[in-house]
Amino acid sequence: MKYEIRQMRIYSSLKSMMQALYASITQRQKLSLTHQEFVEYHREKHAPLFCSLPEVQQHVRRYVQCHTIQASLSGLPSITFDGVTELWFDDVAGLEAVFGSESYLQTIRPDEEKFLDLHGCEFVLSTESVVIDGEC
Repeated sequence: MKYEIRQMRIYSSLKSMMQALYASITQRQKLSLTHQEFVEYHREKHAPLFCSLPEVQQHVRRYVQCHTIQASLSGLPSITFDGVTELWFDDVAGLEAVFGSESYLQTIRPDEEKFLDLHGCEFVLSTESVVIDGEC
């Protein structure tokens, strides 16, 4: 019985994640930083600061940081971004509650200017459609 309840909770959680709003922010580091300095600041300073906001705690369902690796792949274009931040929300209202909040604008935006080239970043808002989840 406990196993069935757990399975139902996992299914319910996965189902809600599949219908979630997905924000992907491609990032370019400030030219004055090395890639390692950018990664360390993003992980160790910015992430805890962002997570400390009440709006983030209330509305962000998942937060993932991806940082590029130095690799040259034959047949593919060169890597132009230094990282990607992935954020999941229940809806647009949750996203607006975070990015439009006074605490975001007064605390997080100035912090982003310390390690990001804000004009070089791009923002994609979407829903997720899983094509492969395990076997193809």
